[in-house]
Amino acid sequence: MTDEIADTETSDIASTEPPEALESYRVMNVVSVTYNLPEPYPGINLQEAEEPYRGLAVTVALSDAQSIAMALEGQVNPRPSTHELFASALKGLTVDIIAVRITKHELGVFYAELDLMSSRGQVLIPCRLTDGIALALRQVVPAPLLCAESILQEHYQF
Repeated sequence: MTDEIADTETSDIASTEPPEALESYRVMNVVSVTYNLPEPYPGINLQEAEEPYRGLAVTVALSDAQSIAMALEGQVNPRPSTHELFASALKGLTVDIIAVRITKHELGVFYAELDLMSSRGQVLIPCRLTDGIALALRQVVPAPLLCAESILQEHYQF
C-alpha cells in the first residue's frame, strides 16, 4: 500500500489540520475517579489546572473508569489492557501524544481528539474522551488534557 493510498483511506478519521485557531483551550487535570452507589455508572472529575478551577464531571463506563484509575496510580495489568497495548504500540512506532482535546459536547456526550506527532508530522484523530485520557496518562510524560473554553463556560459543574 502506498503512502498516498494510506493517506486517502484515513482521511475520514484523521486530519492534519490544526484545531480551530480562534478556540482557546484550558489545561485540565483528572482529579478523581468516582463510583457512588446507587448511581449505575462511575465518573471522572476533571478540573482546570489554573484559576478559576472550573470542573467537569464525566460519566463513564466501568471498564474506562478502572483503566483511568489504574493509569493514575501507575498500575499495570499482568496482561496488557487495550489501552496499555495501544500506548505500547504508539511508543514502539515513535508516535507521541501531544495532547487530548475535548472539542465538543453534544447530547450529553463529550467528544475529543488525539493530537499525535510522529516523524511524518502532526495528525489529529477523533477519539472517545475516556480512551484519550487513558492513553495520555500512559505516556512516559503524561500528555496534557485540554478543554475548549466554550465547553467549560457552558458545561462546568463545580
